[in-house]
Amino acid sequence: MASVHESLYFNPMMTNGVVHANIFGIKDWVTPYKIAVLALLHEMSTTKPMALLDRRRLNKLILPLQQGPDLTLEQFLKIVEECCLRMVNAVKHRLFLMADGELQDMEHFFTILPNAFSDSEAFKTSVVGLFMRQMLLAYNKLSFSQVYKLYKSLQQYCHRVQPELSALPTEDMELTSNEDPSAEHIDKDELDTASLHQSELRSDESQGPLSQKQAEYFLARQAYLLKNDENKAMSPAKLQDELNNILKFNPDFAEAHYLSYLNSIRVQDIYISTHSLLHYFDRLILSGGEGKSNGDEGYGRSLRYAVLNLATLHCRFGHYQQADLALQEAIRIAQEANDHVCLQHCLSWLYTLEQMKGSDSVVLTEDSVKIAAHFCLPYLASLGIQSLVQQGAKQGMPANKLLDALRGTDIMHWKQSLSELIEISLAQTTSIWRMYGKSTMARQQAQLLLNMNSLEPVNFSVQQNNTEAFAVALCHLAELHAEQGLYAVVSDIMKHLKQQFPPHTQHAKLWMLCDLKIQFEKAMNDGKYHLAEPHVTAISALNSTEGLYRKAQLLKALNQTTEASQILQQLQQQCEKSKDIEMTIRVMLASAELHWDSSGFATALPLLLQALALSRQHNLQSLTSETLLHLAFTQLMLGIPEQALVLVQDVLESVLAHGSLIDKGRALLLAARCQMALAGAAVQEHRLTALEQAVHTLDEAAVYFSQLDCKERMRDIHYLQARLHHTLGNISQRNKCSMLFRLLDQELPSSGMTVVSHL
Repeated sequence: MASVHESLYFNPMMTNGVVHANIFGIKDWVTPYKIAVLALLHEMSTTKPMALLDRRRLNKLILPLQQGPDLTLEQFLKIVEECCLRMVNAVKHRLFLMADGELQDMEHFFTILPNAFSDSEAFKTSVVGLFMRQMLLAYNKLSFSQVYKLYKSLQQYCHRVQPELSALPTEDMELTSNEDPSAEHIDKDELDTASLHQSELRSDESQGPLSQKQAEYFLARQAYLLKNDENKAMSPAKLQDELNNILKFNPDFAEAHYLSYLNSIRVQDIYISTHSLLHYFDRLILSGGEGKSNGDEGYGRSLRYAVLNLATLHCRFGHYQQADLALQEAIRIAQEANDHVCLQHCLSWLYTLEQMKGSDSVVLTEDSVKIAAHFCLPYLASLGIQSLVQQGAKQGMPANKLLDALRGTDIMHWKQSLSELIEISLAQTTSIWRMYGKSTMARQQAQLLLNMNSLEPVNFSVQQNNTEAFAVALCHLAELHAEQGLYAVVSDIMKHLKQQFPPHTQHAKLWMLCDLKIQFEKAMNDGKYHLAEPHVTAISALNSTEGLYRKAQLLKALNQTTEASQILQQLQQQCEKSKDIEMTIRVMLASAELHWDSSGFATALPLLLQALALSRQHNLQSLTSETLLHLAFTQLMLGIPEQALVLVQDVLESVLAHGSLIDKGRALLLAARCQMALAGAAVQEHRLTALEQAVHTLDEAAVYFSQLDCKERMRDIHYLQARLHHTLGNISQRNKCSMLFRLLDQELPSSGMTVVSHL
């Protein structure tokens, strides 16, 4: 089969391996695989009694078989067998009847082929009829020698046992150009023998050029998969090999250059992606695909959009200076052409570039939204509003204003059927609720996104859009489950993420960072600091800020306070420069904990009060609760248990409703210690009641710590329980708690921190 392709169109357009013609000027040609498809169509038309379900399956199969690349006979029969077993036997019988017979049997098949469809209107107007007429026309143009060589290829196609080991036929075929004398011979060294990809619609031996429809179908399929389900697309290396094979025979095929650009971005190849992008627009100009547009003739529109796409490419790779220069050039060309749509795209990327550089781009974004609404560009206007919401959340705007803005855009999304923006909006809402500390609402929005029926057409067996929004929602769900100690569920979510977003895909870094942070927190909660240390290095490779913060946490737990303090000071300077409020507050809390161990509890108060002001200013409820717990612990250590208990009780409801298990346990443990401190100063008749209440609070805290298997915290719980039961006179309970404390104390290494010196 490959030899038919090679001798069909290689010879007349190649000299010393150089392509001189466009093979896609010829629509299609006859191959043994096409004969197999024709045999299937003939049997379907002549076989009247057939189950309705089988006929429906075969009808759905026809178009992919016609437009897809050539298959081996085994692959073809396997696909047909899945639809109708009876039809497989009929097609095999028809093919082997021609292959095992004589040349006149194949000639007879093409003679009787139109008879089954001549009375049908579908033969004139349908895709099937067009395909059959093309095949008949191509076959009738063949000379006798060409028909004989096609017959020999059909015999090899039907009787090939090991296609990967079979040698190419020595004879050459030229089925279209009878006037070219040089078409009689071809050098095998000129053939592209690079192995092509393996898929359900492509065989390894099909190394020749694709027809126009086959190439267009292949490019459309791969582009759709790259956008919606990159995991099901071909691997970057194999896809590039296939594109190189297509471009070898038609260098001016612009769509192939653009798919090469998308494929190169997957592997972060700046050179090939830039090369392919520029060639795509060059080929558009050469092909004459760009006519007059907005007052500019010829290549004007391609030129400005080429520069704009080049700017977006540099933005993706972090080349901000080059991106800014390209954007300014695109703006200049668009202004000269008076192209308002292109100018609006440039403005949207201009504020995106400013955000990437860490600058304030609110004014630019607002201008972009207004102009996009004026020119009726709902997609760009919605993206601008979502960008404003994101910036507003970072600046501390109230949640009700942000969600009202998103709700207004969602109405437009549903009216315009902009499913991609609906997904982004839901993922952004999930992140906003999570940032504000409302874990229940975040979980609800994430589930809503994952259960939403996509408005995108489902093609190529794609069941779900594998976009960044889905990855973000799944990562949020994994972290929320990890906070509740449901590590088995987290493992299932991570397994799904790894399947849907393999490591080579562009969104894989999201789940990699999420998984590493979960593993780090679990190791820290278990007191296994030697297991947490490798995760710090891996986190730093993906996110330097997160890596520094985790490193400071680890050093603090290992009592290396000097090194931890230096890292926290460095991190605070970075966060103030980048205006990362959440990380700034977390650094302040970690620094305050270092003050507890070194200079005293009173010196931590200014930091804690500053962190409390920032968290309240930016409506960060979870960080506000955590800061208040730190303040309460500081007050307890300074001898003000009454005020400490009031602070704990103020935030206890919020922590129990939205906090993680470790936060719930720490809050209850702190409340119990405040109750114990107050019981010591109470009168005798109220003292026993206060101590019993403290025991009950410790029991509740023990439930949360046991779910996390946090042995260090459980050791502290058992120590305090033993003290309380001893005071209350519960000897058996005291002995039980003392034994549990001793077992854990022997098992765990000494951390240098006792229950009275840390939160």
